[in-house]
Amino acid sequence: MPKKKRLSAGRVPLMLFLCQMISALEVPLDPKLLEDLVQPPTITQQSPKDYIIDPRENIVIQCEAKGKPPPSFSWTRNGTHFDIDKDPLVTMKPGSGTLTINIMSEGKAETYEGVYQCTARNERGAAISNNIVIRPSRSPLWTKEKLEPITLRNGQSLVLPCRPPIGLPPPIIFWMDNSFQRLPQSERVSQGLNGDLYFSNVLPEDTREDYICYARFNHTQTIQQKQPISVKVISVDELNDTIAANLSDTEFYGAKSHRQRPPAFLTPDGNTSRKEELRGNVLSLECIAEGLPTPIIYWIKEDGTLPINRTFYRNFKKTLQIVQVTEADSGNYQCIAKNALGAIHHTISVTVKAAPYWIIAPQNLVLSPEEDGALICRASGNPKPRISWLSNGVPIEIAPDDPSRKIDGDTIIFSKVQERSSAVYQCNASNEYGYLLANAFVNVLAEPPRILTSANTLYQVIANRPALLDCAFFGSPLPTIEWFKDAKGSALREDIYVLHENGTLEIPVAQKDSTGTYTCVARNKLGMAKNDVHLEIKDPTRIIKQPEYAVVQRGSTVSFECKVKHDHTLIPTVTWLKDHGELPSDGRFTVDKDHLVVTDVSDDDGGTYTCVANTTLDNVSASAVLSVVAPTPTPAPIYDVPNPPFDLELTDQLDRSVQLSWTPGDDNNSPITKFIIEYEDAMHEPGLWHHQTEVPGTQTTAQLKLSPYVNYSFRVMAENNLGRSLPSEASEQYLTKAAEPDKNPTAVEGLGSEPDNLVITWKPLNGFESNGPGLQYKVSWRQKDGDDEWTSVVVANVSKYIVSGTPTFVPYLIKVQALNDAGFAPEPAVVMGHSGEDLPMVAPGNVRVNVVNSTLAEVHWDPVPLKSIRGHLQGYRIYYWKAQSSLTRNRRHLEKKILTFQGSKTHGMLPGLEPFSHYSLNVRVVNGKGEGPASADKVFNTPEGVPSAPSSLKIVNPTLDSLTLEWEPPSHPNGILTEYTLKYQPINSTHELGPLVDLKIPANKTHWTLKNLNFSTRYKFYFYAQTAAGSGSQITEEAITTVDEAMASRQVDIATQGWFIGLMCAVALLILILLIVCFIRRNKGGKYPVKEKEDAHADPEIQPMKEDDGTFGEYSDAEDHKPLKKGSRTPSDRTVKKEDSDDSLVDYGEGVNGQFNEDGSFIGQYSGKKEKEPAEGNESSEAPSPVNAMNSFV
Repeated sequence: MPKKKRLSAGRVPLMLFLCQMISALEVPLDPKLLEDLVQPPTITQQSPKDYIIDPRENIVIQCEAKGKPPPSFSWTRNGTHFDIDKDPLVTMKPGSGTLTINIMSEGKAETYEGVYQCTARNERGAAISNNIVIRPSRSPLWTKEKLEPITLRNGQSLVLPCRPPIGLPPPIIFWMDNSFQRLPQSERVSQGLNGDLYFSNVLPEDTREDYICYARFNHTQTIQQKQPISVKVISVDELNDTIAANLSDTEFYGAKSHRQRPPAFLTPDGNTSRKEELRGNVLSLECIAEGLPTPIIYWIKEDGTLPINRTFYRNFKKTLQIVQVTEADSGNYQCIAKNALGAIHHTISVTVKAAPYWIIAPQNLVLSPEEDGALICRASGNPKPRISWLSNGVPIEIAPDDPSRKIDGDTIIFSKVQERSSAVYQCNASNEYGYLLANAFVNVLAEPPRILTSANTLYQVIANRPALLDCAFFGSPLPTIEWFKDAKGSALREDIYVLHENGTLEIPVAQKDSTGTYTCVARNKLGMAKNDVHLEIKDPTRIIKQPEYAVVQRGSTVSFECKVKHDHTLIPTVTWLKDHGELPSDGRFTVDKDHLVVTDVSDDDGGTYTCVANTTLDNVSASAVLSVVAPTPTPAPIYDVPNPPFDLELTDQLDRSVQLSWTPGDDNNSPITKFIIEYEDAMHEPGLWHHQTEVPGTQTTAQLKLSPYVNYSFRVMAENNLGRSLPSEASEQYLTKAAEPDKNPTAVEGLGSEPDNLVITWKPLNGFESNGPGLQYKVSWRQKDGDDEWTSVVVANVSKYIVSGTPTFVPYLIKVQALNDAGFAPEPAVVMGHSGEDLPMVAPGNVRVNVVNSTLAEVHWDPVPLKSIRGHLQGYRIYYWKAQSSLTRNRRHLEKKILTFQGSKTHGMLPGLEPFSHYSLNVRVVNGKGEGPASADKVFNTPEGVPSAPSSLKIVNPTLDSLTLEWEPPSHPNGILTEYTLKYQPINSTHELGPLVDLKIPANKTHWTLKNLNFSTRYKFYFYAQTAAGSGSQITEEAITTVDEAMASRQVDIATQGWFIGLMCAVALLILILLIVCFIRRNKGGKYPVKEKEDAHADPEIQPMKEDDGTFGEYSDAEDHKPLKKGSRTPSDRTVKKEDSDDSLVDYGEGVNGQFNEDGSFIGQYSGKKEKEPAEGNESSEAPSPVNAMNSFV
């Protein structure tokens, strides 16, 4: 069915009646229908409740009503029947209830004061008007009074009373002078709400004799005035001059003329006051204060804020006004008057009351016999109003009884009404501040359907625009509406059409194939009516060649082209405008069919020219700007991308193809190489453009392949060597007819999520591939080796279906076929899937372990039977852990390790095992659900391996001929230690290694002392542990034995002898001379003697000095090629450091033990440590011995 908005009824009876009332019939204002349709009276116009009349004119009291048959009218006055026939001055307008009382010829308005009410009655009921209170306006004169002049001193406050006569309505007050000029007002002088004129303080310029209060009575257009008031303001000095002889109080009159004082309120009185206002009125609060200097007024609301958009300040902020006042505006308002001498405040307590106002006013009900309904009359106010009901103007308590009617407070409920239930009901909501009166009729009608729209109405609509076909109808009960096209048997469907509640059929996007005859059918239980209307779809009017921007020289001719394409049945009119107005009436402007030509162009001709094409159904326009310039040289050609193609047209429209043609745009001096065509699917992917095809640049038509049930629009882009143009305007839309799907969903799979289900999934078709409405999928399945019959189910446009109750991991054959309202897609391909997996039931058997070496083992097992796997075999998983060490027998289990072997492998290698350890393992089979049970634990041991290096090696307690070694066992013995091996050898001064000594040490030792070593000698040690598997990694260290103290002391004694000191001084002097000579010869490129001697005796195993810093190279062990450890060269604090020097020989010897041969060369050990000295001016930091003194010079 077409789309249609409906209100569903609730289960609560009152809600049912309310919904029926809301959806009750409305009688159309159709003259032909109203001629013979019975309807109760309805008041359409009446005078206001409070009706103030002008006593100088006739009184007109309005009362208009409609109904069928036309109602008759009657009036009451002050609650009793008003017989207008007995009063010659009163006449009633024919066909109306409006009264005219002729008081201009004779009679007085006061005679007709009172409360009037009109009643309109016909056979279906009676409606009544409001109570209309008639009062003549009054504008009385001021009473005569003698007003004494007012004299007061400068700075005093003053109030000039107005007290106008009481009129109806109240007059408007203003103050003027004798010249009818309004008196100026300010923060100091202002008029109060009561009309009085207030002076906060007077000044000498306030002196005048014509303060006049005027009262304007708008209803009678009269103005009354009060007697003028004279005011004289004098200073204190003037008073002293006048009455100084009679008064001795010179302090009072001698004071300053402007005596300042704090504020005091002139109005209102006291500290607090009260104000009451009705909801919806304007709340006006006033505070006027006197004082010197003039006070300023401020307003606040206690415990709240003033409403921003409804608050206004009047009369220089002395009056606060809040418009559309509500109950929320109740509260205490405070006005504050403030000047330099102080401040006072006054609190006004505001209470907002409310006359009744509607929450839900009763509405007319049109029901058919046996229907239900309700009238609801809901009002609010403060105080809460009382609801009373009347029937045909009579209180419902005394009205004739109606069994279909039930009163429930503010609601009248009707059940199974009959024609006699028709009546007019009045709801009266009243409180002490006013009342509301509403008429609502209940009209029970039994009417067969009628269609009010004229038969064979012709609708013409432009293509791709909405089409609205009217079907105004009436009937009781409310008819249902259906639409048919071209007398086809089925009603129009909602995928293209929208049916409105008023019967109108809407075609959102009218196409060429929408043309035809449409039939509207209205039905209810009393009958049926139908009406035919005709729809024609016209091609849109288009400007296919638009006027283009033009720059012309003065005096030349310009032509604007405007080529229009339109429906051949429509006649367009083309109009040209200049700057949105008519063309100048000048012979230079000529218009032919497609062109506007302007000759002898002048500067005034510049502007915007618009071509407007109008038909009876649409209009289009296009504009171009004309710029007039002085003559200029011809510009060079402009090379650019093409202009967009235009004038796209669809022809040869078939179900699966269409021909598109277009007009190329300007190529901008670069030939078009190709056209690119894109399409938009407005139904499924609006706003998204897809590539359709490409054609050569010489072609302006293309045959396009289409898919079913797609609302196509096309656009074309041109391309040249400079790039691609902007897209053309979209073509007209073309909706292809629906067809069965061409393809089935892809990526069909069957996998179980639980052991007892099969989840069938697929990639659904997109909207473009659906080929029609109502896309669904037929899902079929059967066991591969079981069922011969397919089980099928049709599902909505989803992507998954779950089959429950399947056996565990059983192969299924699956197929998914697309279908729509037009039919089925081709037979789909069959795929195989499996129901859900469960955990494997059997563990692998015959687990065997082959230990390859101390760190590697090979595991074998027998495969698990496929049926017990109950799923897809993923592989086998080995859990293994080190249970305990064969050496320590530590029974604490370590963390388990896992290795997974994919597929059906039945063996695997376990790398990275620890030697001489106790291991356990088990094997489990793995499927898509998880792991199966574990096999029995298999225990195996790894053999011994070589140990790691000892954890540490230290040399302690060095003596003259012994060294003590301490160590810690290897951290990973990897077996049972059998012994330690210690190898050591001395290192001489030239870094040569001496003979290697090999020593075996029991495995239970952690220290060892070596004796009979040479004194002051460096040794290198190699130390490692052994197991039955072999020797482990070694650790190395170096140390030096101590110096012979006796020899050192003898040397010291010789050094203290005088002859030795002299000898050393001579040698030092000689060496100094040699050094100077060496420096000189070195600068000349020669060799000094010491260097020659040193070069001659150089040891080839000792690395030469580095040329960059003069130091010796590091000693390198031939076995491990590692430099000597930094810490091993200084086993004790007695090790002497070797120093570097750029200009001297390297020191040899240990401490003071260095000796010289007769030729002056050193005898001694090579120092194992060195430290750098500055290049120049070095001074030795060692003890001042002769040897050291000598070394400092070398």
